[in-house]
Amino acid sequence: MNLDDFSDLIERPDGGLRRDAEERRERFVVPPGALGRLDELGEWLSAAQQAVPVRPIEQPRVLLFAGDHGVASLGVSGRAAGSAHELVRATLEGATPLAVLARRFSVPVRIVDAGLDCDPELLPEQVVRTRVRRGSGRIDIENALTAEEAERAVRLGMAIADEEADSGTDLVVLGDLSVGGTTAAATLIAALCGTDASVVTGRGGAGIDDLAWMRKCAAIRDALRRARPVLGDQLELLATVGGADLAAMTGFLLQSAVRRLPVILDGVVSAACALVGQRAAFRAPDWWLAGQLSGEPAQAKALDRMALNPLLDHGVIVGEGSGALLALPFVQAAAALAAELPERAPASDEDAERDEEDEEKDGEETADSEGAAVGEPAGD
Repeated sequence: MNLDDFSDLIERPDGGLRRDAEERRERFVVPPGALGRLDELGEWLSAAQQAVPVRPIEQPRVLLFAGDHGVASLGVSGRAAGSAHELVRATLEGATPLAVLARRFSVPVRIVDAGLDCDPELLPEQVVRTRVRRGSGRIDIENALTAEEAERAVRLGMAIADEEADSGTDLVVLGDLSVGGTTAAATLIAALCGTDASVVTGRGGAGIDDLAWMRKCAAIRDALRRARPVLGDQLELLATVGGADLAAMTGFLLQSAVRRLPVILDGVVSAACALVGQRAAFRAPDWWLAGQLSGEPAQAKALDRMALNPLLDHGVIVGEGSGALLALPFVQAAAALAAELPERAPASDEDAERDEEDEEKDGEETADSEGAAVGEPAGD
């Protein structure tokens, strides 16, 4: 598999339809620009859907890829290593911010086990059981995945994207349930952006103290030494310093762009996968929205590199898709306004004749005043 092949498969949203949507927007009773970014989103959705007026977002879904990372054993996370399955169970039991919001917004949640480090019996029945391997390797000293596992993970994400597109999902809120995932994500972003570990090291969704931050920074520094020699091959990069969940998310993002399925990105993990995807197919980010600014320095760097402007900046750092889900009503509002706002009534023939007469009269008055001005004698 060569991820660069996606570059030939992904097209940009329809530019002609976007111009049609812009022209339609100019005819609304609400003046252009009065709705701010909602106008831009509505036009983007029209291009993505190939529909003017835009269709409402009626079948969104939250999709979470779950996995454990061996680097968490170094104490770089606020959660215990190998405990991502607890996040999975809590989410499906309705005990997390994401679960509460999804219930309030009536959005279904789908969780995919890409690389959890637990016995399958500990997982609720609703989890999609497609595990590539049990936990990913410790990226500071070893590869996260073998080459074969990395390809399997990417193909897993592609298959999930096809399932969502075929089932009628019209927008995906993408997040992760991982322990150690932000360390792998920061490593990917630092490698692709050519920055040092200290520039991208954040404190994660669970929060860490200064000592843990220093351990995390050191782990990213060591992982970067292993990542830089393989920057020319995105699949090998994911195998070296990514992980099963990150590779699957990258495959999902790329195939979603192929299938013209819009995606809202959440935090630093989804941003890292998107950055890898952009490296493989430069048109792919045109199908993604940045849901929020999470406060992770690596995420801000990745979004800037992809020219994605976050919809929200509200200080939510909990992760797990919560920030991106908060952006969903904003996107739905943009679609509803673009579809349902009335256009100005067209001018009648009588109004058009009156306008022409007024223009002619104004022209005659202008000519008379200019003539008078020319005929006046010059001043002393």
